[in-house]
Amino acid sequence: MSVTQGARAPMSFASPLFLWYFLPAVLVAVLVLPRSWRNGVVGIGSLVFYASGAGAFTLLLLACMVVNFAAGLVLEPDRPTPVKRRRTLLIGVLCFDVGILVIWKYAGFATQQLDFLARLFGGDFPVTHLALPIGISFFTFHHISYVVDIYRGERKPLRNPVSFVTYIAMFPQLVAGPIVRYREIADQLPQQRSHRLDDIAAGFPRFALGLCKKTIIADSLGPMVDACFATPPADMTFSVAWLGAVGYTLQLFFDFSGYSDMAIGLGRMLGFRLPENFSRPYSSVTITEFWRRWHMSLSRWFRDYVYIPLGGNRLGAAKTYRNLCIVFVLTGFWHGANWTFLVWGCYHGALLIIERAFNLDLSPAARLPRLARRALTLVLVVLGWVFFKSADIGHALTMIGHMFLPDFSGLTDVVNSALTNQRVVILLAALLVVLLPTQPVTGPLLESSRSRPAISLRVGVMTVGLAYAAILVANGTFSPFLYYQF
Repeated sequence: MSVTQGARAPMSFASPLFLWYFLPAVLVAVLVLPRSWRNGVVGIGSLVFYASGAGAFTLLLLACMVVNFAAGLVLEPDRPTPVKRRRTLLIGVLCFDVGILVIWKYAGFATQQLDFLARLFGGDFPVTHLALPIGISFFTFHHISYVVDIYRGERKPLRNPVSFVTYIAMFPQLVAGPIVRYREIADQLPQQRSHRLDDIAAGFPRFALGLCKKTIIADSLGPMVDACFATPPADMTFSVAWLGAVGYTLQLFFDFSGYSDMAIGLGRMLGFRLPENFSRPYSSVTITEFWRRWHMSLSRWFRDYVYIPLGGNRLGAAKTYRNLCIVFVLTGFWHGANWTFLVWGCYHGALLIIERAFNLDLSPAARLPRLARRALTLVLVVLGWVFFKSADIGHALTMIGHMFLPDFSGLTDVVNSALTNQRVVILLAALLVVLLPTQPVTGPLLESSRSRPAISLRVGVMTVGLAYAAILVANGTFSPFLYYQF
């Protein structure tokens, strides 16, 4: 059996339609209309944004919102609802949310594995193909955060459905995060929140920084990276493998952190403070530190709703390692229904367990050991990204094998043609940025600091960087964000 439904990506933050029409229209409406209308403007605009790519899947999003909004009203601890009934309702709504995610994201993968097993015994099994609803991993986690935070009594439920739609569907973070836990934004959702031109003045440079990261760096590196990873195993070389791995390490960071900067900047322009998602992760000295700096909103979500409820590190070493394994198996599969993501998640989970078991999770104080550990951590992260990017485990192992077997074959003709002089310059510049000291983190510095370096950076981004990015957008050289597929 095959069930296939098409779904386009929504309008990209780096597209002319978004930059020159949608965003200005929303900002003007938010500024001109009464404050009590602002959540409505953001909510309606967000549904239009989502529907531009999701189409009929918008009904799935709306259905999930109806179920979770209604559940939140009943789960509040102050209500006279019996504890057992509240717990049963929570379990039921969590099963609903997770069930929707599992069906749409993993049904095809599960039936493929069953078909593979059936073929070993001479039979077959019907394989289901379902198009992935855009942003389902993110809005599912927002729904879970909402009902759990209410059940725990950490926040009150929203009684205005417009405010609830604004939280779940807010277009800056709907498709690819950051993952905003309900407790982080509940106090910002009242209809009468203030909104000033200062918010736009602070948010727009942050948005511009993300646009520059995406269009100037990430999109430029994309064709070169794709050429490296598309190299057949028979043609793979030491140089191609390392160029592809390092290039993807940089492309993914500038693409995803660029999206996060744009989302945070957009949120700020609309009057919301969204959580930070990156803090110079490639400067980490340990893998433990890397996961405090990379996709921080996802790490916090798994910590609060999976790791700590399982017992965290309070029940002894063995159960701590078990909990880490569970979290990183889920982290891997959260990114996609493919064995490569599972291997990538297990790889990082194993590294964290090794660091904790041998007391290697603390950064050394001396300078040289710190530099050595930072270099080792970066290499380990680069190796992990090979699994993350590769189409299958065999291809990933082929690339990694060549990374450890130096040869003098150089680059293939296809890769060499993709490695233009411009991309060499961008690759080296991106690598230099990654190798800079741990502090400062560019996004928050650009958004709020009044120091001379911050002002100089802000002027550079808003003039040269933004002008160049606008030219690239006008020429149609932008591509979908990498995390749109998750």
